Amino acid sequence: MTNNDIVQKLWNLCDVLRDDGINYSDYVTELVLLLFIKMVHENTEAGTLKNHPLPPGCRWTDLNEKSGINLLNDYKRILLSLSTGKDNDGKPVHEDPLISAIYADAQTRLREPRHLEQMIKTLDQIDWFSAQKDGLGDLYEGLLEKNANETKSGAGQYFTPRALIDSMVRCIRPQIGETIQDPAAGTAGFLVAADQYMREQTDDYLDLSAKDAKFQKNKAFIGVELVPSTRRLALMNCLLHGMEGDKEGVVHLGNALGMVGQSLDKADIILANPPFGTAKGGEASITRDDLTYKTSNKQLAFLQHIYRNLKPGGRAAVVLPDNVLFEAGVGTDVRRDLMNKCNLHTILRLPTGIFYAQGVKTNVLFFTKGSAKDKLQEENCTENVWVYDLRTNMPSFGKRTPFGEQHLKPFESVFAPLAPAGRGAGGEGGAAQAAYPQNRTEGEYSFNAEEIDLSADAKKAEENQDADEQLIKSRWRCFTREWIANHKGDSLDIAWLKDSDSVDAANLPEPEVLAGEAMSELVQALGELDGLMRELGAEEEADGQRILLKEVLGERQL
Repeated sequence: MTNNDIVQKLWNLCDVLRDDGINYSDYVTELVLLLFIKMVHENTEAGTLKNHPLPPGCRWTDLNEKSGINLLNDYKRILLSLSTGKDNDGKPVHEDPLISAIYADAQTRLREPRHLEQMIKTLDQIDWFSAQKDGLGDLYEGLLEKNANETKSGAGQYFTPRALIDSMVRCIRPQIGETIQDPAAGTAGFLVAADQYMREQTDDYLDLSAKDAKFQKNKAFIGVELVPSTRRLALMNCLLHGMEGDKEGVVHLGNALGMVGQSLDKADIILANPPFGTAKGGEASITRDDLTYKTSNKQLAFLQHIYRNLKPGGRAAVVLPDNVLFEAGVGTDVRRDLMNKCNLHTILRLPTGIFYAQGVKTNVLFFTKGSAKDKLQEENCTENVWVYDLRTNMPSFGKRTPFGEQHLKPFESVFAPLAPAGRGAGGEGGAAQAAYPQNRTEGEYSFNAEEIDLSADAKKAEENQDADEQLIKSRWRCFTREWIANHKGDSLDIAWLKDSDSVDAANLPEPEVLAGEAMSELVQALGELDGLMRELGAEEEADGQRILLKEVLGERQL
């Protein structure tokens, strides 16, 4: 049984629990509270965990032999004990702050003991030996992704696809000894992926000294998450992947746009997909007093945190919506400050449809603190910005056409056409090369780029220039800092290929013609509706609507 099979089997339990009033989001919480106890049991049985982290009386063996109301009551007791660290008599049962954080305020909404019994029996029937081969942490991540894809709200709205996370990590190339931060951690997908990347480079950290291995497990990763229930999922995710963090775990509870974010140490790497939208309460809810440009736009505030919180030479990859690239006012100020203090070397224009919110257009910005020549440089650090257009004339991604690793490989091939990363932050082919990509050449023609026409703006910009027509129709181009300032007014919304579904404004009829056509279509539609109402015997209502229209239009007749 594969991890995908197990995920689907567990997910199907949700249909059973609907009788108990449990929806998808509640089900995931119910499942992970129970699943964590089971996975700890399996890891202990397999010898992966030397010491059982859960206290006696709160383990899987304390549940799976009970039934009926006794089972449900005992389960409620276990959740309370794990949450508070005390039993019903107030006696301490554990002093582990991580366990308390994971089960903080944990309560079950299950009312029927038979439903809890069915969940336990299903978990016991799974071939966990087979699941161990792929990793229980990966199974858990599969459940998180399933929740994001199936639910219609909450974390699923902007869940970052794993293929994109892995691609960003491969481009950034985290190295042993570097600190990696995510100020909007969510379920810790970026941090887990970075950890997995480095484990693959070092034989699951077995190649490291005891000191380096301890650093990786306890100090290398730090995340911040605002929502307690989401942080719970993140902590479970990290622990099941062998990431322990400090006494508060890998992911801390708090607001990165408040004092928690301000107190974070500077990082070697920041990977993030900040939440989209405007902060509730406006600027007042962004309580940082160290951000130069005050704004209620959360992405602009997060972007400031990210480039300010990098060490000299530190590098970042951050997912941002289109409005950050072109928004005027504070948006322009933040972009200029970013390009001044950092080398913004790459923008990846992502296709639409890869997030749940279908209309959201996003990009990945890759930048390093300082310039390509001097990591301590603090002004005029960006000289060239390379843009890869993975959006124009791409499929409409969704469940039927999933976005995957194969769509990102062409971008990765031109991002850093270098030797594989070496060991150590300064190793040959290591962080230094990832931070300052070189050996790049324009031109990448995947996904039928050569067949795409240029936009009207691009054609105009290329007039009177001795440009290679084939080259300018590639998906991979370089733009100088001077060109961005003079031709775009420091907007980073740079596109040159014409989408086949787009309407070219330069070829539209005059406004009065368009207005006349619209008016004509409306009149025709109103006439058809009038006839339909009369056929349905609603003559009086139709007459009333005609009188209303006459009042709105004055003496003019339809």
